[in-house]
Amino acid sequence: MSQTHTAHSPSSTEPHCSFRSAVAAGLGELQKQIPCKYLYDDEGSELFEEICQAEDYYPTRTEMAIMDQYVDEMADAVGPRCLLLELGSGSSLKTRLLLKHLHEPAGYVPVEISPAALEQAVEELHRRFPDLEILPVCADYHTDFSVPSPSSPVERTVIYFPGSTIGNMTPDGAAEFLRHMHAWCGAEGGVLLGVDLQKSEHVLERAYNDGEGVTSRFNLNLLKRMNRELGADFETDEFSHQAVYNSDEGRVEMHLVSDRDQVVTLDGQEFHFREGESIHTENSYKYTLSGFAEVARAAGWKVEKVWTDASRFFSIQYLTVDMDD
Repeated sequence: MSQTHTAHSPSSTEPHCSFRSAVAAGLGELQKQIPCKYLYDDEGSELFEEICQAEDYYPTRTEMAIMDQYVDEMADAVGPRCLLLELGSGSSLKTRLLLKHLHEPAGYVPVEISPAALEQAVEELHRRFPDLEILPVCADYHTDFSVPSPSSPVERTVIYFPGSTIGNMTPDGAAEFLRHMHAWCGAEGGVLLGVDLQKSEHVLERAYNDGEGVTSRFNLNLLKRMNRELGADFETDEFSHQAVYNSDEGRVEMHLVSDRDQVVTLDGQEFHFREGESIHTENSYKYTLSGFAEVARAAGWKVEKVWTDASRFFSIQYLTVDMDD
């Protein structure tokens, strides 16, 4: 029987205050920076969905190809009667394939910061899976939130974290985040997540500077959001998107680069930009399989299964609690 649940909404004031304080603090740093989670307002979430379809952006189509080939093995690894908890669910496109193959899932909990994206995804999933219990949570998954309980018995809770979002965190930050997942899924739980792998600098930089310019619009939307929500006065056409591979750190870095000397104000405070100075908006770390296994082990997880494409551009990994930890 289909069951509809109201999304649990975060406080209407807390996220706004957090955004304002994060921007003010970040623009005051020697290397100006803003946490990448603020790229994902409603417009940013829509633009990211466009990025995933861009010809130059390999991660999404590669991950989908891996899932198409190995989804039955993934469902077997997860096991029957699982509660699937997805962090940053977006449009839930990849999730549809997984849900179709899961064995008697107890329920699905999509966690998404964008109310519009969450509502649209849940409506579509109800149409496709009328018998699946869906319990949406509108929240920032970097903060604490309560995991709702389905009406059916749960064999284990499995966190689904597709895409390459784990790469937006430093390796130490990724280990800390993975460590926090224990509280959401318990000792019998698991994590099914995407991990982007190391590859040529040319492929990486082309992916984050796509020829269609969608990533540029996605990055520049952050300036528009600060103007709209915080009353800042960024001249958005005086900044340019830049994505470069930092080989020393093993990551792609996204920046918003000032095209000239200029001053931006926020709440009466002036922030000076020199020509060529940037706001660092996102990192995307790329791993070797052994390198990510070390990160997982540091967080109390062990890698049970790894699925990759033939070129080893991308991986989907299934983690379980490391009982020897």
